[in-house]
Amino acid sequence: MNSVDYFQDKLKTKQPFNTKELLDLFDMPLPLLGYLADQKRRQLHPQGVVTYHIDRNINYSNLCVTHCDFCAFYRGKNDKDSYVESTQSLHQKIDETLAAGGDQILLQGGHHPDWLLNDYLTLLQTIKDYRPIHIHAFSPPEIVHIAKLSGVSTLEVLRQMKKSGLSSMPGGGAEILVDEIRQKVSPKKCSADEWLAVMQEVADLGMQASATMMFGHVETREHRIEHLLKIEALQKSTNVFVAFIPWTFSPGNTKLAQLKPVGSVEYLRTLAVSRLALNSFNNIQASWLSQGAKVAQVALNYGANDMGSVMLEENVLRSAKTHNQSTEPQLIEWINLAGFSAKKRNFYYKVVD
Repeated sequence: MNSVDYFQDKLKTKQPFNTKELLDLFDMPLPLLGYLADQKRRQLHPQGVVTYHIDRNINYSNLCVTHCDFCAFYRGKNDKDSYVESTQSLHQKIDETLAAGGDQILLQGGHHPDWLLNDYLTLLQTIKDYRPIHIHAFSPPEIVHIAKLSGVSTLEVLRQMKKSGLSSMPGGGAEILVDEIRQKVSPKKCSADEWLAVMQEVADLGMQASATMMFGHVETREHRIEHLLKIEALQKSTNVFVAFIPWTFSPGNTKLAQLKPVGSVEYLRTLAVSRLALNSFNNIQASWLSQGAKVAQVALNYGANDMGSVMLEENVLRSAKTHNQSTEPQLIEWINLAGFSAKKRNFYYKVVD
């Protein structure tokens, strides 16, 4: 294994780590790994500020044809609890978000069996015409699904969505960007290359996105590193991603319920390695939603510089028996107690008043 001094020298000269070095970092004593990741964070964010956001995750429908092994949220056409959000409900949730100081809705659903491109354009236009709010919507697998079902290119889907009000793209559906793993847990979803190609098109259209990684299921550390290096390569050439958001798989109520959840130590290791691997990313988010407040506070010393969102509504992790919640005062308190200054931001990680 390389020494701490070796890794520190690479940090000072801002040299990228290779796969072997990143694997060695995973095996480093946890406090030393956290120290290195914190050094990298301080290089990028020396002011001691940790940001947070207020938005709402509206899952507009749970109808889905992919039936992913890791998901407890999807439903089929014949399931009694399947739904599509009504326009009236959408409007009410948007008003509640704005009243709570939010400026964005995160709009995601399943791979709807029947909806074509025009159905999604109508959904976007309905929101755009109702209130001025940032629409952070869909994901690369949804875009690929819509394009195939509608008989058009993914670029055309994105172009039409942007005209109808789409502001930015969440990084959902990435899971692990290695097809060997995707074929095991989500074989009906788009490939890793398709996911990356959609994000390239998002960049080509002048929009931005977030990048994610859901880990702790059937992948190995090597697979996580492959995922990180793929999004780093795309970010280096496009700067399409405003942030990286890693979180742990919640097995409750899923087809993978027999798996033991990843603990806080492995989460912190993966977070720290992510900070050290992603040279082109300014922002990395702590996942209080999957790990809870205490671990999220520790994560601020393991490479994270953002506490995520108050998340006025969240249904997917809740379906998998993960029930962490927060308010704006709580997020601020968590950040302050961890020794940082809390600042509210927008999607683009710009501090707002």
